[in-house]
Amino acid sequence: MKRIYLAFAALLMSAMAFSQGTLTGTVTDGDMGGPLPGATVMVKGTSTGTSTDFDGNFTLEVSQSSGTLVVSYIGFLKQEVSFTSTGSIGTITLMPDAEQLGEVVVIGSGLIDLAEDRKTPIAVSTISAAQIEQKTGNFDLPEVLKSTPSVQNVKGGGFGDGQMYLRGFDQTNTAFMLNGQPINGVEDGKMYWSNWTGVLDIANAVQVQRGLGSSKLAISSVGGTINIVTKTVDMREGGFVKTMVGNDDYLKTSAYYSTGLMDNGWAFSAMLGHWQGDGYMQGAKGQGQTYFLSAGYKPNDNHIFNFLLTGAPQWHGSAGGNDLSDYLEKGRRYNDWWGYYKGKEYAGGRNYYHKPVMNLSWDWTIDEDTKLSTVAYASFGRGGFAYPEGGSFYGFRDANGLLDYDAIEANNIADPTADNFVKSSVNSHNWYGLLANFEKQFSENLSFNVGVDGRSYNGIHFRSAADLLGATPSYTNGYSGTFTIDEDFGYNPWSNTFSLTNIDSTDKLGYDYEEVINYVGLFSQLEYATDVYSVYAQGAISTQSHLKTDYWNYATAQEAEKVTNPGFNAKLGGSYNLNEDNIIFANAGYYSRQPFHDDLFTNIRSSNELNPFGDENQKITGLEMGYKFKSEFVSINANLYHTIWDNRILSSATDNDGDSVSDEFTQSSGIKEVHQGVELEIFTRPVTGLRLDGFVSVGNWFYDGNVETRTYDINDNLLSSGDIAFVNDAKVGNAAQITAGASAFWTITKGVSVDATFNYYDELYANIDLTSSEFATDNNRGSLLLPSYTNVDVGATYKMFVGRDKDKSIALRLNINNLFDEFYIENSATSDYAEPGDDTWKGINTGNNVDLGYGLNWNLSLRYNF
Repeated sequence: MKRIYLAFAALLMSAMAFSQGTLTGTVTDGDMGGPLPGATVMVKGTSTGTSTDFDGNFTLEVSQSSGTLVVSYIGFLKQEVSFTSTGSIGTITLMPDAEQLGEVVVIGSGLIDLAEDRKTPIAVSTISAAQIEQKTGNFDLPEVLKSTPSVQNVKGGGFGDGQMYLRGFDQTNTAFMLNGQPINGVEDGKMYWSNWTGVLDIANAVQVQRGLGSSKLAISSVGGTINIVTKTVDMREGGFVKTMVGNDDYLKTSAYYSTGLMDNGWAFSAMLGHWQGDGYMQGAKGQGQTYFLSAGYKPNDNHIFNFLLTGAPQWHGSAGGNDLSDYLEKGRRYNDWWGYYKGKEYAGGRNYYHKPVMNLSWDWTIDEDTKLSTVAYASFGRGGFAYPEGGSFYGFRDANGLLDYDAIEANNIADPTADNFVKSSVNSHNWYGLLANFEKQFSENLSFNVGVDGRSYNGIHFRSAADLLGATPSYTNGYSGTFTIDEDFGYNPWSNTFSLTNIDSTDKLGYDYEEVINYVGLFSQLEYATDVYSVYAQGAISTQSHLKTDYWNYATAQEAEKVTNPGFNAKLGGSYNLNEDNIIFANAGYYSRQPFHDDLFTNIRSSNELNPFGDENQKITGLEMGYKFKSEFVSINANLYHTIWDNRILSSATDNDGDSVSDEFTQSSGIKEVHQGVELEIFTRPVTGLRLDGFVSVGNWFYDGNVETRTYDINDNLLSSGDIAFVNDAKVGNAAQITAGASAFWTITKGVSVDATFNYYDELYANIDLTSSEFATDNNRGSLLLPSYTNVDVGATYKMFVGRDKDKSIALRLNINNLFDEFYIENSATSDYAEPGDDTWKGINTGNNVDLGYGLNWNLSLRYNF
């Protein structure tokens, strides 16, 4: 009996000793061969976990005698590793997966529409945190995405003015999401990247879902969905300090710190940054700040809460859009819309804005198979665009042809009737929303979710004086008659954040209106998936109402006719696994999408008259098929797509007197676009430390049918109606229909790597101008074909580990873009063909109004991770 007691005591002591056991190991990159810092290591079925340090090492206290570790990292396949004793697990190698985003967001995860949330595949590309850190430089998100199929980036003339096209659709028709929250403009769908300057500094990953995508929300994007996933709660304490310099006196400094998830269940993180630069184009100087604050609380394994606040107040000069002949004569940086005032550079057009965005999220794990995720959000945009006003403003030039603001001011003071000053088109808003998603796993194969998407948006629009330059102009409106403008409000994004309510009716000029847009949508998805096949069905219904109130053009405030449109979308799809490495899939969808607010009116600024072409829903039909092959060293994605976009509205604006203000506005009846094409991606890892990737996409995007047009002047007087724009079979412009690229990434030794990217663009057409004589008859020559072009970018990284335990690092990164300084046209606002005797460049009439790509540019950054 004594021996039994002794054996039992020994067994108990052994168990107690193991309960305090420790597991150690190292997580490495199966692609590059180096460590994976920040990888998540969890004990399966528990909340016990940790993150790897900057050498990829981890230490984890465990309380059970055996179990399974789940190891995950952004952009890599998740791996499960069994353990039966304490001590060293050894090295765990994760292999890359271009489609895998991984469990990178603890907060609000049920509302972030990631491709991995659905078993049925889609056409998708994922950019990891490491790629974002290397490639962003001093550009915005569109630049990072340019090496994915069917994506084209147009940089624009000033900071944050870049545009992205996806399968030929512009940003207004691609849904952008920030941690599950929609961020496209409610009125017109536009994206202004200057408002999101710092988002990539705290991004864990960006996922590009082309076409139908896997979004469960009631949104109806045509081109696809871009999911930006940012930091919320980090598993470990740490942060970084980073500084960057670049061409044209660019300087950016930012710092980030996170407490990690503390023992009391709280986690806090914050980032602050400042940037400034002269801009690549003349007169495009700018500066701004970025901030990000996050507070998370995890009281237990079933509930997680997080509050997030971010913003990027900034101002920057505008440039671009000159005749090609001007650039050829005066250089690609030429801009005629700027000058000097009191010895300092003064932008002719200036964007200034501050858009604080906040959200409060709650993730509730009801049980092992049931989850509810909810996010309430709000944003408060304040700012606008400042530019010259006055009939003779552009006549004041110095000896170098620049705008002479000192002379303008002197003339205003000497002549009380002079009215040359800087006005501001103010476009502000108050936006509130709520998203909720209930997810139920009925069985191992059957999953279901249902949710709600509600938004209320109040847009506020008027003109005011930004800088009077000594003038005292007079204006007349419909409710207070003639009055004198004697106060200006500047263009500082911080001060304008709090001054909007101080502007009364007699401070406004030109127009003054608001709108309220309310939207409610219900969405649902059901999917059945086995190891061999999967099928799913998705559906959403929604209603959207618009109510505009005009305070300027009428004796008393007048409401326009309220417009309410129901909408819906439906998707079906399935996949079949031919074997472990080969998958085929197909998706189909139909959207009935409400029109944008700006399409509802003939001229939204000058009257409440509804556009007879604009109050019907747009109709989108999408079909796509795909094939995926995966192996240890090679992965291949191939996609076919066919999208019909019917009953969309085209608009053109014309500046007849050269004062940079549109005088006439032309709108079309419903037009049909067809976008079809094929995409191919190849990812290879021929040897350890070397990655070679490539892609090619070939599209055929064109207009199907002609359209009727109506033209109005700036006062909303009808100038013509019933005209026909003969655009049938004309190519859709602004984005290259053939794109291809190749990239190489080579880790020379631990901490030292070099990379290069090649991009090719062809079949790029000019924008459709409804008023162009090219489309006045049925024998039109179609959209103007622009010259093809290539870009080569190179980069190098040096990273060394420091600190007592090498748990910190210093990274130096150099990017050189457009290495060979190629001169090329990114887009053209006009489609004028060369006639005999015209000046041409590569066959293009130099009288076309174009935007050029940037020449050779560079940036160098130093980052300290701790």
